[in-house]
Amino acid sequence: MLEIRKSKDRGHRDHGWLNTRHTFSFADYYDPENMGFSVLRVINDDIVHAKRGFGMHGHNDMEIVTYVLQGELQHQDSLGNGSVIRPGDVQRMSAGTGIRHSEFNPSETEPVHLLQIWLLPAKNGVTPSYEQKAFGDDEKRGKLRLIASPDGTENSVTIGQDVLLYSALLDGTERTGKAIAQGRKAYVQVAAGSLTVNGVALAVGDGLRVTEAVELTFEEGRQAEFLLFDLPA
Repeated sequence: MLEIRKSKDRGHRDHGWLNTRHTFSFADYYDPENMGFSVLRVINDDIVHAKRGFGMHGHNDMEIVTYVLQGELQHQDSLGNGSVIRPGDVQRMSAGTGIRHSEFNPSETEPVHLLQIWLLPAKNGVTPSYEQKAFGDDEKRGKLRLIASPDGTENSVTIGQDVLLYSALLDGTERTGKAIAQGRKAYVQVAAGSLTVNGVALAVGDGLRVTEAVELTFEEGRQAEFLLFDLPA
C-alpha cells in the first residue's frame, strides 16, 4: 500500500528566523495520526535565516541525521566536534547517554535549507558519537546512493538502527528502483523537484508511506532530489 503525505498537510511554523515544516508531530505541532512511521520519528524541513540558528541544546537516545539542501550549516558539539555541513554532506549524531550541540547558519546574507531527521535507536544508553561524510552528485545521479546504514556499508555513515537510507537525483529519462522486502516498510521524502513512484505523482515536500513488500520504481523526475528510508516493520 502506498499512502501520500502531502506537503501542505505537514505541520508548519514560522518563527521569524526559522521557517519549518514537520512531517511528524514535533514541539508544539501535535497530530496523533502522524507521530512517526516505524522507527522514523522526525523529518523537519527547515529554512534558517542568515546569522541565526539553534543554540546549544541537548538530546539523548536518538539517532539524528542532518541533510543540507542549500547553503551551509555550522556544527559544534559537546564531544569537541566542529564542522560545516554543505549540500551533499550527511551528518550523523548518536545522542546515546547525552550530547549537546548547536547548528548555526554562518552566512551574512543567505538562508540554509536542511532536513533534520530523527530515528529511534535500536539500543538506548550508548556512548554518544558523531560522523560526517560527503556524497557527490555523480554518486546519486539517476541511482539510489546508500548514505546511512547499520554497518557503514558502501562507505555510508553508520547509524544505530536497522535502517537503510538512500539519496537520489532524478531528471528527464533517468529511472531507478528498489525492492522493499517482506516484513519491511519504506518512506520516501521529496526534497526538491518532482517525480513519480509506481505511477504516483509526488511534488517537493511530499512524502510516501510504503507498508508492504513491493518493487518501487522512481521515474519522470523533474530536477528531483529525494530520500528513501528502508525501515523495519
